[in-house]
Amino acid sequence: MSRTRKIIKWSLISIGSIIISVVLFGVWFINLLPEPTVSRDQLKNTLPSELPYLTNDSVPSRGKILAIVTSTAIMGSTDKSTGYELTELSRAYYVFKANGFEVDIASPLGGTPPVVIDKGDMKEFDYAFLNDSDAQYKSTHTIPVKDIEAANYEAVYFVGGKGAMFDFPENKHIQGIVQQLFESNKVIGAVCHGPAALVNVKLSSGQPLIANKQVSSFTNKEELLLIPDAKNIFPFLLEDKLTTAGAKFSEGAIYLNNVSVDGNLVTGQNPWSTWTVAESIITQLGYTPKSRLITAEENSAVILDDYNKAGYETAKRRIEAFSNSNRLIDYEMLAVHSLLAAYRLELSKFFQLIQLLRYSKTFL
Repeated sequence: MSRTRKIIKWSLISIGSIIISVVLFGVWFINLLPEPTVSRDQLKNTLPSELPYLTNDSVPSRGKILAIVTSTAIMGSTDKSTGYELTELSRAYYVFKANGFEVDIASPLGGTPPVVIDKGDMKEFDYAFLNDSDAQYKSTHTIPVKDIEAANYEAVYFVGGKGAMFDFPENKHIQGIVQQLFESNKVIGAVCHGPAALVNVKLSSGQPLIANKQVSSFTNKEELLLIPDAKNIFPFLLEDKLTTAGAKFSEGAIYLNNVSVDGNLVTGQNPWSTWTVAESIITQLGYTPKSRLITAEENSAVILDDYNKAGYETAKRRIEAFSNSNRLIDYEMLAVHSLLAAYRLELSKFFQLIQLLRYSKTFL
């Protein structure tokens, strides 16, 4: 057999071995996850009327909150689609509604903005939003920001989504809304890429709004992990821009809840911060947020946060405590973070998170 043929032979054997190993790993990994208690089809049919958080213990009307989403459908000069993140709107929308606030939805261009729906992240509140005729009308007939009367609102909330990086920062109408509300002691909220709306806002004094303010947003690490060439696609990296404008940037663990509250400014790091951002806005408006059943995703975020801050045994005890109190755990979230650790070559973390996932299943 010629040398060339031998090389080809062993190359094919090596490639085949890798493929088989990957397939076997995938099968093993999938088997770590328990069967969901509620099927995706059942979730898709969720109605707002079926959510006790919305229907029980109604709260009297307390005014209006404005949610602003991006109108940008394509990232810069690329062919990559974008828009606002549905989960960052739907969950905040229902927190505001449950706490007595009417919600209007606006966008730079008005009309029907592009929306990003990640099926892996969709839960009951998100599907309820898609089945809510009032919410759907508002989100497909958004008000152009130029037509907004800021004085009509108690707070403004900027929804994330990568499109916000392109049409929020330079929009003079957005800047005017933020300045007027902030200087009227109203509340400014934003999550993930939503804080892009704040980077160029100046107060009447000429001082940047975020100067010396504690602020969180999607971090450089999170951005570059998902999009390695982000510096070439976006006009700036959001963490860098906020820091340059004088913000005291607060960075939490990657892809976990982290929220900064500085007076009437409330900002969150990523989609997993949405619940806390929305409820912090309610708190800053002077109200105690309505009691809500904490989601399995949030419980898993607490477990992961415990692991990051205090290690394996602390996270294990948290799993035991949650199981003893019948608090649900999102196993898929634990699995995703274990894969994330492997991707970042944090192999010890990968194996320990796998162990936590397996341990959590023993309580099923």
